[in-house]
Amino acid sequence: MRVFTRISIASFLFLTVLIWGANSKICNFSENKMTDDINEIEACETGLVLGASKYYRNGNVNQYFQYRMEAAAELYHSGKVNQLIVSGDNHIVSYDEPTDMAESLIALGVPDENIIRDYAGFRTLDSVIRAKKVFNCEKLIIVSQKFHNQRAVFAANHHGIQAQGYNAQDIQSNRNLTHLREIGAKFLMILDLYVFNRQPKFL
Repeated sequence: MRVFTRISIASFLFLTVLIWGANSKICNFSENKMTDDINEIEACETGLVLGASKYYRNGNVNQYFQYRMEAAAELYHSGKVNQLIVSGDNHIVSYDEPTDMAESLIALGVPDENIIRDYAGFRTLDSVIRAKKVFNCEKLIIVSQKFHNQRAVFAANHHGIQAQGYNAQDIQSNRNLTHLREIGAKFLMILDLYVFNRQPKFL
């Protein structure tokens, strides 16, 4: 029993170190490639807006979604990008992130003809790789909250895209589990990139 306990503790500590290392690697790499100051962004042709559900389960508007759309619209209206890819999940008829994103951006004054809808952005990695392989983007400004941009910018540069992140406003809440889940997501991203060489579900 003691041997089993020691092995369990050692395994837990080893996994903790791996997760901490993965998060540190991603955060340190991305730190100087992101900003929440529009004046610090280097202009390029295309912005990639990462998907989120428009509504919470209780029917209220998802503030992550709202703030991303506002940041993307600001990016466009400031002349930092000429077009926006809205990339999200559309795996069932009743759930359509790209359409919700496009409609919100249009309401914020972005012309429909300057919005590209990517209906197969099921995961962050899918959205990033598809931006290059499907929409021929070698350079991007990625729009999401900072904790998400860290992972997206890292993945994009890993796949040969010159990516910067424009950080949308975050949600401050002690009860918010999103940042906690993001720790695991960054670890899984490292596995996807360096171990499994994961590719998008659709190209």
